[in-house]
Amino acid sequence: MAAEAVTRIEKEKILIEVGACAVTILPQFGGKVASIRVKGHELLQAPLVPYAPRTRTMSFDEGDASGWDECLPSVANCTVKTVNGPVHVPDHGDIWRVEWKVLSSANGSLTMLAEGFSLPLALKRTITVAQTEMGYRLHAGYQVTNTGATVTPWAWSAHPCYASETGDVVTLPGSIKTLRLEGSGGGRLGKGGVSVAWPMAKLVTGGETNLSIATPPETGTGDKLFAGPLAATENWVALERPKAGVRLRVSFDPAATPYLGLWLCNGGWPDRPGTKQHCVAMEPTTAPVDSLGIEGSWSRSLAVGESFRWPMTLDLELL
Repeated sequence: MAAEAVTRIEKEKILIEVGACAVTILPQFGGKVASIRVKGHELLQAPLVPYAPRTRTMSFDEGDASGWDECLPSVANCTVKTVNGPVHVPDHGDIWRVEWKVLSSANGSLTMLAEGFSLPLALKRTITVAQTEMGYRLHAGYQVTNTGATVTPWAWSAHPCYASETGDVVTLPGSIKTLRLEGSGGGRLGKGGVSVAWPMAKLVTGGETNLSIATPPETGTGDKLFAGPLAATENWVALERPKAGVRLRVSFDPAATPYLGLWLCNGGWPDRPGTKQHCVAMEPTTAPVDSLGIEGSWSRSLAVGESFRWPMTLDLELL
């Protein structure tokens, strides 16, 4: 019999608990999913620095750089063309910086809304947590709406940084053989835009590296790559965490979000003194590039008052 789900709204956080799974959400910090714990194991990257208020201009690495955020309307800071002239979008977009409004809550679910500022976009997200035969499921349903008076460009990327340990394995559908490189620390995989073999990628200095296996944080690597556009059957990515006793499987709808971003960080970021990330970010997204300012066949816009909806699911399969 499945455990009953409970949602509790406290002063500065919201807890959703189902059996041995506990999810913590912080409305004032960009609606961040700050923690996902299963049987005592934390599955998200811990904060690199204490949580603190965000400004409209700070870079992402000035913050805690942890947990699960949403990137809208861009991942990279950029200048975009609009009918009203050029607009600057800050690093990792608007939404992770602003306080989210709670619209509704029920046992096991929470609906929240965030308003952007660089572009007139509102993001609504409903997270539902439930127990399954395999473990637990977090389902996220999204809706973006143009709240402005003109056509507005946009791009979205999920930004959940899942904690990793040495030896954890990223798995993609077998049909995915190459990825597009957005960037890699020290240029070890080449220049941005090149095609990289998966999982055995060639190093610029010679030899190969297995991108699918997490290495120790002392390795000091950080690589961002994209897969897609994806076929209907290429709608998932997984992270095997044997020591934590769980397999994290992210699934999505390639008809709505046709690309997948992968951030593979083994102690190689941020580029400043202090604690580094050791994580894997599995990021369904609308675009194969980080910048909304780079236009292509993937570029999107919303008419005045128009909305777009899409899903993403995280299955926590107990090993």
